[in-house]
Amino acid sequence: MLHTIPYFQQNLETDLSRVNVVINRAVQSEVALISQIGTYIISAGGKRLRPILTILAGKCLGCDSDKLYSLAAMVEFIHTSTLLHDDVVDESELRRGRKTANNLFGNAAAVLVGDFLYTRAFQLMVGSGSLKILEVMAEATNIIAEGEVMQLMNIGNTEISETEYLQVIQYKTAKLFEAAAQVGAILAGATSGQEQALKDYGAHIGTAFQIIDDVLDYSGSVEQIGKNVGDDLAEGKPTLPLIYLMRQGSEEAARDVRHALQHADRSYFETIHNHVMQSGALDYCVQQARHAADKAILALQMLPENEVTHAMRELAEQSLSRIA
Repeated sequence: MLHTIPYFQQNLETDLSRVNVVINRAVQSEVALISQIGTYIISAGGKRLRPILTILAGKCLGCDSDKLYSLAAMVEFIHTSTLLHDDVVDESELRRGRKTANNLFGNAAAVLVGDFLYTRAFQLMVGSGSLKILEVMAEATNIIAEGEVMQLMNIGNTEISETEYLQVIQYKTAKLFEAAAQVGAILAGATSGQEQALKDYGAHIGTAFQIIDDVLDYSGSVEQIGKNVGDDLAEGKPTLPLIYLMRQGSEEAARDVRHALQHADRSYFETIHNHVMQSGALDYCVQQARHAADKAILALQMLPENEVTHAMRELAEQSLSRIA
């Protein structure tokens, strides 16, 4: 996706190589198992969208220091540690198209290495020399943890509203996107207006990204989403397509969705998939993601017009392209 944007065609490999230098150094430990698991999960790749947001937020305001790339690595460590913990909670078998760390090394090791990556991330934050960055990331990680618990509490919840669902993804997913952009802004010496604009941009991109993830659980493939299709249903998670069916679908569809969620029943996936595809659920979800992406683009009006903000505009547009 990103390689089709002119700025990224020229700069993505260089930017990420600078981040990877920090990551590869920081993931090392005298405890061999930490380095082994850390390297395994980090080397799986992923889109690196969150660290890219940090880099873009800094660069659009003229910052290109080594500290920017350390903060980008810090953001990736926070994200990776949440993935390790998520996979244990969800008993996931695949992540980014490979076996999960908990599948290979066991739950205890995955949780403890996730803790190591969290604490390593905070060491990288301290290196920024900014108390405000520490405050932002402390708040963000706290909210992300609250979002994880909110999601857990909503397993099998067939009464959840769309507003409640949006709060969960704003906490669990969008908050890290928001913080990723904000720390880049702070490091670059942004004005209060520019900082708020970049916070808003990150939050809206994160919201669009998560909604499209929900869509892909019914329209994607293992290769495309890096995990088993239908995992959300099997875990009893009431995602937006299912909330749509329960509120606006046929009586039969609503009944089947409620049963599948209450029983966390993967065997219902084909039935639920048919309901989703025969309804307006996915179109509605894409419209909501489009709305979030539009708000991200609108936030950029507060920022200087340059090749980086142009790339950020294109990134918002392409946050929807994974469903194409």
